[in-house]
Amino acid sequence: MSLGRACAHAMPAKLDEAARYGFDIELFHEDLLSMTEHMPGGPTPANQIKAAKELRLLCDARGISIMCLQPFMHYEGLIDRRRHALRIIEMKLWIQLAHLLGTNLIAIPSSFLSEEEASGDVDLIVRDLQEVADLGRPAGMQFSYEALCWGTHVDHWEQSWHVVQKVNRPNFGLCLDTFNICGRIFADPAAPSGCTKDAERDMAASLRRMVMTVDVNKIAFVQVVDAERLREPLVKGHKYYDAAQPSRMSWSRNCRLFYGEEDRGAYLPVYEVLHAILVDLGYRGYISAELFNRSLSKPGANVPRDHARRAARSWDKIVADFSLNDELSQSFHSAIFEQPRAQLSTAHSHAFSDFSSNKEQHSAHDDHAGSFLLLLSYVVSWIHDSMTRPNLYPSLYSNGVKTSLMLRSEVD
Repeated sequence: MSLGRACAHAMPAKLDEAARYGFDIELFHEDLLSMTEHMPGGPTPANQIKAAKELRLLCDARGISIMCLQPFMHYEGLIDRRRHALRIIEMKLWIQLAHLLGTNLIAIPSSFLSEEEASGDVDLIVRDLQEVADLGRPAGMQFSYEALCWGTHVDHWEQSWHVVQKVNRPNFGLCLDTFNICGRIFADPAAPSGCTKDAERDMAASLRRMVMTVDVNKIAFVQVVDAERLREPLVKGHKYYDAAQPSRMSWSRNCRLFYGEEDRGAYLPVYEVLHAILVDLGYRGYISAELFNRSLSKPGANVPRDHARRAARSWDKIVADFSLNDELSQSFHSAIFEQPRAQLSTAHSHAFSDFSSNKEQHSAHDDHAGSFLLLLSYVVSWIHDSMTRPNLYPSLYSNGVKTSLMLRSEVD
């Protein structure tokens, strides 16, 4: 989680730091499960429902909205169809949890199960994802699909975009993650240089294809994070090496950094990716900083506080680098912030709409309040308002101001 792992940091403390910076949250399921540990029976469906209600009260008391519940991992392409049927039952619970939490978005990362467990048959993957989209649509649920750079069969943004197009459902969109984009095309933590062969050329060509092919209205949200260049290749003998994990996965779990943290070793071409998405594609929507790092398991109240502060500085750099100050100040309506922060959630609408339902512009921002989505377990997220789709996530809007934060503690 971006503010601390669930095993080391309690929800109230992390929510306090989120509220301090005006963050709303994207909830990582691990955080919800951690709240059931003290309940008789543990993480049963009934206890998860109880925990969702409790968490919603904790968020309401701090004026925090929940933008997303994630990650619904290892779902698509299961070879064992009995296992698939059990995941559908689980998805029905997730839809119920999402409603209780006040969100209408569930995020699905590409599977990294073994080839013996997960099929690479694109038609099967598409059918599975169509099934959850159709299951959730009557309840107003949206879904996003993200390619993890160590995914078994889908590890590249172009593959995930191809899948989203084939799924062809109005409530099913694309999550673009700067780490996973760069981590697949530009970076290789197992190489001495930390980069792939022809990294810069391949990255530039990939971004040109992105700008030419991606429909911006099908982007559910964008995750922004950088990563540390390792001094030694991440191979056997390295302190982060895990024989059970691809090197990119071990690197992801230990070494992600916020945007702009070159002083900590960040080296990925995240600026170029953001330029393609924000400037060339003209994306206006949620921007999330999905941070996994070894530092998040450390004890101490300073961990959530320091990560929240770093996330805020990172957002300020994005605003400066992409000259967003004028856009944000012009679009900001201060009336909503005349209310105490904890009252912001009372005005939220709970209607839902499809990704394709509305393409008109909508803007709202403050430097920090309403500027972040914070995954309190592993991820911090920002909102870059000036929305192209004002009704995409209407439950997170209040008088034209979108305020969101993400909670997260497991790993993508």
